[in-house]
Amino acid sequence: MDVRPGDELILKKPHPCGEKTFLVLRSGMDFRIRCKGCGREVMVPRLKIEKNIRKILRDGESVPL
Repeated sequence: MDVRPGDELILKKPHPCGEKTFLVLRSGMDFRIRCKGCGREVMVPRLKIEKNIRKILRDGESVPL
């Protein structure tokens, strides 16, 4: 899956603050993502993120999964 820093991810499960959109800060074996609602940063393993991605937005446009 082609996910780059700067992409926005819409996930299946929301963050505890209620937001489902996250900004990718770093990609690799782990992803560092920032919640667009509260600004909290989280490190998540690649396999867990790839299972939970509903949509990838790059420059405001949807990227095919």
